[in-house]
Amino acid sequence: MADSLNKGDLVAAIAGETGLTQTAVAGVLDAFFGVVSKSVASGTKVSIPGWVSFEKTARAARTGRNPATGETIQIAASNSVKVSAGSKLKAAVK
Repeated sequence: MADSLNKGDLVAAIAGETGLTQTAVAGVLDAFFGVVSKSVASGTKVSIPGWVSFEKTARAARTGRNPATGETIQIAASNSVKVSAGSKLKAAVK
């Protein structure tokens, strides 16, 4: 198996497993990630039990240091996404 799987490879693999067309699979994947993006952006946790969960996290403002100059800088507060592997996914990679 290859070291990485891009979207086209994933679509082709799913189409091969399900018998659906690659166009249909690509549409479902796009819709899936669209729903996940909108949900997480609004603060809703998305969880597929045993496989993966996505949730929005808040990062507080903090003081940092410019590694090139050593100067102290202020880093603004921001939001991020936490992606957690579920038990089935963890078991699959053991």
